[in-house]
Amino acid sequence: MADGPDQTNPLPLAALHEELGAKMVPFAGYAMPVQYPAGVMAEHLHTRSNAGLFDVSHMGQVTVRGPDPAAALERLVPVNLQGLAEGRQRYGLLMLPDGGVADDLMVANRGDHLLLVVNGAMKHLDMEILRAGLPDHEVTLLEDRALLALQGPTAQRALAALIGGVAQMRFMDVGVFDWGGHSLWVSRSGYTGEDGFEISVPLAGAEALARALLAQAGVMPIGLGARDSLRLEAGMPLYGQDLTPEISPVEAGLGWAIQKVRRRDGDREGGFPGAARVLAELEDGPARRRVGLLPQGRAPMRAGVALFASEDATEPLGNVTSGGFGPSIGAPIAMGYVPKCYVTGDVLYGDVRGRRLPVTVADLPFHQPRYVR
Repeated sequence: MADGPDQTNPLPLAALHEELGAKMVPFAGYAMPVQYPAGVMAEHLHTRSNAGLFDVSHMGQVTVRGPDPAAALERLVPVNLQGLAEGRQRYGLLMLPDGGVADDLMVANRGDHLLLVVNGAMKHLDMEILRAGLPDHEVTLLEDRALLALQGPTAQRALAALIGGVAQMRFMDVGVFDWGGHSLWVSRSGYTGEDGFEISVPLAGAEALARALLAQAGVMPIGLGARDSLRLEAGMPLYGQDLTPEISPVEAGLGWAIQKVRRRDGDREGGFPGAARVLAELEDGPARRRVGLLPQGRAPMRAGVALFASEDATEPLGNVTSGGFGPSIGAPIAMGYVPKCYVTGDVLYGDVRGRRLPVTVADLPFHQPRYVR
């Protein structure tokens, strides 16, 4: 997920959001629902206990077709795509030449082609990178489909009431299902740390599907505010804040997404932009790393807060990249970058409006994921 320009293109379900009483804000080039009348806190806790429906149609859905698309895309991402089975998807990172991250994305193997889901604010830049790096392939940004995310412990029950086959899916499975004469592309994944599904639906069927899901017991519409607090509790990075063109995957704590075959001495070692930096950091460790942060007291520490080693230190050692209140935790939480010498339990100081407030380095995630493996 990523921030974007201050534009307000309407989502396909704009009329439904208005009907549901959503407060709309500019995000990633679209007018997006930030919350509904229940409010961010209630929406967050409802998703943790029941099921929340998110409209994420601002995200980019991209197909890659051509000769051996998995091998070709491996030139741009440090991920084992040739070993990705049909009907499965994998988290990936679109790399820059200096080892920074251009975007994070999901890649699904759909047999004769790949389906990518990329961040909304980055999708047009991603298309430039993909088309330049895959000159022998057809790379298409789909404009005729919406994307919904159904997240929470009762998500399976709600979606299975409409599509029985989804109950057999495992985490990171993808499949195609027919509903109401529409072809739905479903993945068992999400951005909240809960079990759930992301559903690509043709624009013509998007509103009917959204209404059918909202009609299921326990399903509530959820906005961007709760989406952000849910992913923060789950320790998931937000592109544009926790991931940027300057930050490497290893610094971001995403080394797990780089499989052994792409690492040093692997069968397909490197071969992606920035490989020299990334492989060295995997072996030697990065100079800084993304960590969890627990502010002491009730005051949140937001993105941009400088972090210091002591109350009177003059030079910042790092900064907060995401922060807010964790409704499931009942306390403020944050993420940020600090030198690797700082470990869990160490106390730092964040500069909040001129006051140095203590904050403890913590493990991520704050909320343990509940995926169906």
